[in-house]
This record gives sequence, structure tokens and C-alpha cells, in this order.
Amino acid sequence: MLIGNVGKEPDVRYYDADQAVVTFPLATTERGYKLPNGTQVPDRTDWHNIVLWRGLAKVAEKYIHKGDKLYIEGKMQYRTYNDQKGQSRFIAEVIGESLELLSAKVQTNSAETTQNTTETTDDNPF
Repeated sequence: MLIGNVGKEPDVRYYDADQAVVTFPLATTERGYKLPNGTQVPDRTDWHNIVLWRGLAKVAEKYIHKGDKLYIEGKMQYRTYNDQKGQSRFIAEVIGESLELLSAKVQTNSAETTQNTTETTDDNPF
């Protein structure tokens, strides 16, 4: 479970008969505090790679933007790949299974609204 802010616009890709996958970074921050001896511990921000598939990807494409605050539930996935120089790289990703938009809603004149945009999915592409 993560609560954080979207770091950049989601990257949307389509594959196999209109199926989508979305990736974006999510920043979570642990607030700083003061120790009993007076030492100040600064804020600590961690970045997470978020991956959403199928229905959640389409929700993300439509409603999620840079700076939005999100609540995401999912599972960790670890993988390795070779970069352009042939070096092996390790990546950790959160495969989102449900999400909730926590940002203030923007008023629009259209019939569409982002209120209560929560979707869960049980299907896994792997």
C-alpha cells in the first residue's frame, strides 16, 4: 500500500486488441522529525515504479496526471534486463491492483467526473 504523488505524466502503451499498460513514478515521503537530543532528521522521499494493466491502465490514462496524489495497492515485482550497453540492470516495480485518486477534484462542465474513480482487477498479465 502506497500513498504518494505522481512524478510525471503516465506513459501509456497499447498492445493486443486494445489492451493497455501504464507506467509512472510515484514519490512517497516520510516526514522528518526531531530526536529527543535535538537532532533534526530530514524528510525522506522514495520513488516507486508503478505499472498498471488493462482496466486500471485506462483509468490512469484518463484521470492521472503529474502531481496527483494517489493511494495504490499492489504487489512487488522484481526483474532484470540488459540496457543498451549490454549491462544487466535490476528494477523493482509495484504492479497496481487497485487505486484511488486522492487529489482534489477539478470542476468540469462535462458529464464525466473523476469522483470515486476506484477500480480493482484480479487478472494478471503474467
